[in-house]
Amino acid sequence: QVQLVESGGDLVQAGESLRLSCAASGSTSSISSMGWYRQAPGKQRELVAAITNGGSTNYADSVKGRFTISRDNAKNTVYLQMNSLKPEDTAVYYCNAIAGFAFPRPYWGQGTQVTVSS
Repeated sequence: QVQLVESGGDLVQAGESLRLSCAASGSTSSISSMGWYRQAPGKQRELVAAITNGGSTNYADSVKGRFTISRDNAKNTVYLQMNSLKPEDTAVYYCNAIAGFAFPRPYWGQGTQVTVSS
């Protein structure tokens, strides 16, 4: 089992920055990748960014060049640095981890609200 706790969500104005953090605990040695998803009201949850144990990253086209995902393996923490925020970035942001040796499965955090005002 893996537990994920997010922090850093806030209300900001367009153009400002935020950094989200997600701390993992439990069977962290079985984590193969971590990432961030977001869900806006009335929309499906979508991938924002992901990072593997090896450091490979993947971003949604809508955030490329503005968001950066990073990972501190010693602290079992993943970060999402969000710059040049736009109102359309408003959503609940969820931390995700793929973990498990024999049967990898996704784990989710409780979500943190990011609101960007225009």
